[in-house]
Parts: sequence; structure tokens; C-alpha cells
Amino acid sequence: MRPGRTVTVLTGALAALALCVGTASAVTVPTEFGTDYHDPVTAAPAVFTPHTKSCSVTVAEAKFKDFTPYTGTYTPPTGCGTPGRWSKVVLRMDGNVKGRQYDRLGYLDIGGVQVFRTSTPEPSQDGIDWSVEKDVTEYEKTLSSAQSVDMLIGNVVNDTYTGILDVKVTLTFYAPEGPAADHADRTSSAPDQVIPLSDGDSVTTGASLTTPRNSERILAEVYATGSGGGCEEFWYSATTPSASYSCQGGDDGPYREVQVSVDGKVAGIASPYPNVWTGGWSPYLWSVIPSPYAFDVRPLTFDLTPFAGLLNDGRAHKVDVSVVGVPAGQTGWSAPTNILVWQDAHKSVVTGALTSYKKAGPAVTNTFTDGSLRHLVTDGKDRLKATGYLDTSHGRVTTTVERTLTTAIDHRWTPDENTDDQTGEWTDHQAVTTDGHVARTDRTYTLDGRATIDSANRLRVIMSVGDHAHIGATRIDDTYRGDATFTLGVAREDRHAVATTGERYRLRAPGTCYDHTLATEQGVLTKDVHGC
Repeated sequence: MRPGRTVTVLTGALAALALCVGTASAVTVPTEFGTDYHDPVTAAPAVFTPHTKSCSVTVAEAKFKDFTPYTGTYTPPTGCGTPGRWSKVVLRMDGNVKGRQYDRLGYLDIGGVQVFRTSTPEPSQDGIDWSVEKDVTEYEKTLSSAQSVDMLIGNVVNDTYTGILDVKVTLTFYAPEGPAADHADRTSSAPDQVIPLSDGDSVTTGASLTTPRNSERILAEVYATGSGGGCEEFWYSATTPSASYSCQGGDDGPYREVQVSVDGKVAGIASPYPNVWTGGWSPYLWSVIPSPYAFDVRPLTFDLTPFAGLLNDGRAHKVDVSVVGVPAGQTGWSAPTNILVWQDAHKSVVTGALTSYKKAGPAVTNTFTDGSLRHLVTDGKDRLKATGYLDTSHGRVTTTVERTLTTAIDHRWTPDENTDDQTGEWTDHQAVTTDGHVARTDRTYTLDGRATIDSANRLRVIMSVGDHAHIGATRIDDTYRGDATFTLGVAREDRHAVATTGERYRLRAPGTCYDHTLATEQGVLTKDVHGC
């Protein structure tokens, strides 16, 4: 097991053909992987863009072969509307790599704000091309003026690992859809300020935050990833010290929870997503279809609005981001953090207070059974409820944030770990009530991995990873499934690797239906079907 979203490869005429035909072209599937296979694809929908004038700017262009960051300067475009008032801003990263290379983690900071976090595919010997698109409209205030640019995809190139990551990042800006749009009230859309608390790969510890004194909505977004090739990359597999296993954690075993604290008080909690990079478990699982969010790491979002009355006092406050469950002194997590602020346009100082606060947990239980098949069952839960008010220009506004997390992991393995099976389910339910209006976000993450090594040293992994969400009236179900086998401890050409993989992405919303299914065999795309 080693470290490695929206990937837009079927574009233009090819995408139109797929929509009309509904399946991939007839191909001959090889008996095993060769020196070349299909470029990465995903079933997730492309970013929707308006039919208005657009302008593109190149933000970064680099060949990453070591740990030297790319640095440059970004300048906003002209001719596509007033800077900071665009209808949509879309980031696109195009990359290519060939030879042999591990998956690598990377980030892009603009003006110190982390706008993009990614990992890379592992290449075929003949080379692959891939691309990623992301809606970054929420950062339009940062993008409205000239800014510094820092980008890094840390890489190692030598006689064995030959793949150089050649990437280009562009931003495309779309003009407003009408004259009124440029002057519309944007309170409910993009934030007025984005304040970076950390940069690159750091974890936010003891950061100093001073918000505008008229803040009326405050969110924290944390790009939390377990990474680095150690046990925290596979944090969901960690065991308690009493359970004999190659990846041991602390007393909480595999339980992990991301917390944001303000002045020492926990102000937000979230379940981390079980990211699997393209080298994880078996690289042949991901050679065409990556695990959800592998190429576009989604930040965790924390609503800190109940604490806005405290933060609006004009003083600096200490903000910490921590990962519950990581053994003391152990590294392996990155958690760069941005603070998103919406301001009261008609009042220079907004006062308020935190009026109610309840924090119960986390409560974690681990039950271990030893024997010829070792078994660890982990259950955890946490709950946070906070209420605060603000006296804004449009009256007193009361906000209550209630968030409930659960973790359920069942892990079974033989003493030699030649059989290693586990299932995991994480739920993250949040209700934000603002003056009686309730906005709900319910997410469930699932992982089911079953690995066996037989007498011929053949590793077989059967894997399922899913993201299931209900956000207001929108339902999303993104499920990946794969089955891959190869021989361990031999040269690449002697692995005799085979794999069947697939992904189905379904989205339902008022007036919207999206249903896309992909399937592959031995690196060949065999199915590309659109429903609805």
C-alpha cells in the first residue's frame, strides 16, 4: 500500500460522441495490463459554465521532478466584467507523465489562499494525460487583484522513478450574465474575504485570526488529508496498541475526527473523507478511474457563525486545527485552512454573543478479539451544538449549528496479514438554523476493502469507495468499485496484472438529473453510459 476530481478527459467531440452513443467504442481487451492504458476518467459531472464571454489566464506551468515549488505572479484578466464580480471562475489543471512514478500530493496557493489540492495518477510506461476542473468562484475576492502564486507537487525522479509531472494550471473567468448581475447583492454567494491561516502542507496550529468587525457569516475550510506514505495515509486501518498489526494507532485505534478550535474551545467538528490515492491498496485499481476526490481534494467546511460575536471584537484570536486520534508525536496529516467571511454591507461593527454551547464527545470504543483471525470493531461518535446571535443592519440574527458524527469500522486480518479485510462507514450530519430556516447537509462515506495474498504471491484487492450526500434538495451518490490482481515482488512486466473497475455517479436535484456509469478492463475503457 502506497500513497497516490473532477477529471475531464472525454471533452469536445469525444464527449458528444459518448453522450450520443452511450458506450465506449468496441475494443479488444488485453489479457493483462500492457505498457499503455486509457487516460484517467471519472463519472463525475463537468463544472457547469454560463454562456457568457470568458477570459483565461495561465497561473502556473511547471515540470515537477523534485520538491522545488513553482513561484510566480497572478494578474486578473480584463474584459470579462469587474474583477471580483464574475459569474463563474473555473480552475483547470492539465498534466502528463510517463514511465514509472508513485502518486504524489500537491497544492496551489494564490495570495496565500489554498485554492486547489490534488494528487496525481500513476503513469503507464508510454505515458498518460489527465486534467482536473474545479469551480473556484468562492475565491473571486482573492482573484480580483494581483497575487503571488505558489504551487508544488513534490516528486522524486531518479533511475528507477522516471516520471516527471508536467502540469499547466489556468483560470477561466466568465462575465456576468446581465447588467444587473454585476451589481447584485452577493451576500449569499462568494465571501467578501478569504483569510489564509496556513499555506502549503502545514497543519494550522496556534494561528492568529483577526476578522472584520462587521462579519455576519464565518466559515472555515480545511483541506485535511492523511498522507506521506505512512500509517496515517491509511488511518482507517490503524489498530489499538493491544492489537498486533503493522499499522498501530493510539488508544482510539482508527477513529479520526477533524476539529477547529477558537481560543481553546472546539468550534467545529467533521469526519474526514477516507481518501485513497492512486497507489493505495493496489495501483491497478486506479489506473483509469481514480477514487472519488483523489484529483480534487474537497475541503471540510465548518460553520463558525455562532462564534462571530466573539470574533468581531477587533482582537486577534487563536485558531487551531487538530486531528483527534493521531498518536501523540506522530505526523502524517496536512490541514491547510482558509477562513471565509461575509460582511454586513451597511454596518461597520456587528456585535453579538455565543449564547449556548454543548459538546459531547468524542466517545470511542474499540473491541479486539485475538485468534487465527484477528478482529477489531471500532465505534465512535461526537456531537456539537452552538448558538449565537448578531445584531446586524437587518436586525438580530440567531444561528444554531448542530453537527453529529459517527464512525463504524470492522477490521479482520490473519496474523501474517495475507488476509486483510475491512469495512468502514462514517456519517456527518449538520443542521444550520438561521432565524428558523434550516439548512441540512447529510453525508455518508463508505469503504470496503478486501485484500488477500495467495501461495503464488498474487495480491488480489476488491474495493468499494463511496460518497453519499443529501444537501438540501440535492442528492448525490458517487460509488467506485474495483477488483485487481497482480504478482508481488517481480518486475513490472512480470506482474501479470488484471483489473476490472467501475464508477457510477448519480445526482438528483429539482429540475436536474445526472447519471453516468464507467467501466474498465485491464486499462481499457469498456463502458461509458449516460442515463437520465
